[in-house]
This record gives sequence, C-alpha cells and structure tokens, in this order.
Amino acid sequence: MSSRAPEVVIVGAGLAGLACALDLTAAGRAVLLVEAEEEAGGRMRTDVVRGFRLDRGFQVFNTAYPQVKRRLELKSLRLRPFTSGFVLAGADGSRYLVDPTRHPGRAGDLLPGRVLSVRDLVALGLLGARDAALPAAVLKRAPEASAARALRRAGVSQRAVDEVLAPFLAGVFLEDRLETSSRMLHLVLRSMVRGTLCLPQDGIGAVPGQLAALLPRQALRFGVRVDRLTAQGAVLADGTELRARAVVVATGAAQAARLLPGLEVPAARGVTTFYHAAPVSPLREPTLVVDAGRQVLNTVVLSEVVPGFSPDRRALVSTSVLGTDADEVRVRRRVGELYGVDTAQWEPLAEYRIAEALPAAPAPLALSRGTRLSPGRYVCGDHRATASVQGALASGARAAREVAADLAASRW
Repeated sequence: MSSRAPEVVIVGAGLAGLACALDLTAAGRAVLLVEAEEEAGGRMRTDVVRGFRLDRGFQVFNTAYPQVKRRLELKSLRLRPFTSGFVLAGADGSRYLVDPTRHPGRAGDLLPGRVLSVRDLVALGLLGARDAALPAAVLKRAPEASAARALRRAGVSQRAVDEVLAPFLAGVFLEDRLETSSRMLHLVLRSMVRGTLCLPQDGIGAVPGQLAALLPRQALRFGVRVDRLTAQGAVLADGTELRARAVVVATGAAQAARLLPGLEVPAARGVTTFYHAAPVSPLREPTLVVDAGRQVLNTVVLSEVVPGFSPDRRALVSTSVLGTDADEVRVRRRVGELYGVDTAQWEPLAEYRIAEALPAAPAPLALSRGTRLSPGRYVCGDHRATASVQGALASGARAAREVAADLAASRW
C-alpha cells in the first residue's frame, strides 16, 4: 500500500480521525491521515512537565463504551480506577456519595437524611438501574427535555438537583444550569453505572497512542497543517497539494468550520484545568471532590489515582473551573478550603485553558449526524455525535462507512 496514492485524506488525528483511518485501512483503502501537531490525540494528550504527567485538561476514561471495548486493548493501558462516586465538599463539611455496592465502607453518608432524603435515594436508585438496564438505542429515542427537568420528572427533589447533582454534573457537561439534553444525561448515567472510570498508567494520551500504533507507518503524518480544501483534495500550509478522491475533516468544530465554510457547529463549552504539586497529599484516596459552592468544578489528587503521575513524593493535584478566565491564586485558595489544608506551598505546574473542551449538547439534540456533506467531502468528531470518547469514535466509524460506500459506488 505504500506505493499507492491516497484515495482518502483525513485531517486530524484525534479519536474520530483515528477510527476513520483504521476502518478504511481495514477495508483495503489507501488512506493518509495528517495531523498538525507532533502526536495523535487531539484533546486527549499527555504532557510531561518537570517529571509530572499532565493530561491536557482533567479527563477520565470510561470502560463501558462499546467503541472502547471494540477497539482498545484495555489490559495494556494498565488502567487505574477512581473511587466510584465523589465527595461533596462545602461549608458544612464533606460528604461521600459513592456506589455502595463497590465501596460499602464509604456509604455511611447515603443513610437517609444525611445528604439525600429517602425519596431522593429511591428515585436516583431507580433511575440508575433503569438507565443501566435499557439498551442505549432505547435511551436515544426517549422523550427529550433538559437534564434538570428529567431529574425532577424522575422524582428527584429540587434541593437534591440544585445542591448535589448539579455541582457534580457541571463537571461532566461543563455547564452549570443542566441545560444538556436528557438523552445525554441518561447515556452518561448508563455508562457510569455499567463501567469503571479510570486513567491509563501513562496518561490519557495512551488511548489515541494505542490506536495510532495500529495504522501503517506511511498512513500517518505529523506536523502537517492543512490550509484549505480544493476540488482535488487539500492544500497544505506550505503550498503542497494532496490529491484524493475523498477528504474527511476530523478536527475540532471551529477548525472544521474553517475548512468547510457553511458547516453548522454547536457552541463550545470551555474549561480551565490547573495542576499543582503539593508537598503532602491533601486526600489519600483516588476520589473526586466536588465543590458544593460551585466556585470550582472539581479537584482530585491524581497521584492517588496513578502514583506514577508524580516523579517524587509530592502529590499531583488537578482542579478544573468553568470557562477560560479563572485566576490561579483564587482557585488554589478555594481548593485549600475544600480539602481543609494550607495551599501556600503548592507549586503551580501548568494550566490548560481549553475553549473547545466539549460541544454544547442542549435539547433538542441530534445524537448522531451524518458525515457526508457533498461529493468527496465528509466531517466527523464528537461535535457530530455525543460529546464523549464513544461519540468521537462512533462518528469516525460512521464516516468510514459512508466514504467506503461512496468509493465503492463511484459516486464522483
């Protein structure tokens, strides 16, 4: 295949582009996947800063996604789990809200009246069991509302929504009003109940790295920036033209809209993640801490999840905040209040201000959109499906199917 000119050029080696390239290669098509950066992954990349492993923004990896099970060798990722649940920290102290079947020793705060009423506990238990049991296809076709309204319809009290669930889900959806589609909510709950939230031993970048390693060497080129598309293919920033029968744009939404004028893209949700090195771990367990006061989204001692993320005895702490204009000093002060420790000696390591962290997903939401835009032009990514690893991979797979079908039919 190395001597064949590419039939398909794919722009962007994030999860969607990798899935598309792998499926088309498996189908016998000559593919060239080009990436502007020096490694694959898009938003799922890991940097090493002063020996610390820092994912580009706080991320978790869910083992329940069908595309993950299909494509990845999980054992080789050496996954390390988070606590199944979270700590809700606020002015009145900290309370554990965890899966009692996985962490019975931490389930005392789930006793009725401590955080949630009997009614709320029953409603949430039934909701989780229902979403876990139903096929994803059924949840995708369910009547749609906002996540906030869906929780209230399920019998969860307004107090529980506002004071417990909204602070946690703000970190999942990157919005604090629970405007996200109820279909997305149910799919997220399903994946959380059925799967394990974890991180690879080498950081989240190991996930796209494993996929990229499956491609033929000649099929993937780094440091290649596409300037524009033409009727014959794509023109690179250096003026080189790549000719191909089909071009798939598998970038983020804003870049896709630049290459494909007129493309409708969803609004973007922004987030900032700060990394600090603490002399002593402020919480000696791999548990997410959620801010009941909503000054930050969440914080976690990542070196308790994956000890290898820290090169020495110091603790690596990750803290995320909505938007891209947060102040590090104020954030660090708030994190100290949540953990109940003095953060004056914490060393700032890095901050990632990510304007396009997630595509917005309000109701009504199209959970899967076609990738074919015009003859020979396709687009894929999580902005064309669900805002998740599953969505990105599934969108890439759909693009591969549509490209392969068109090539076989010689539609252009």
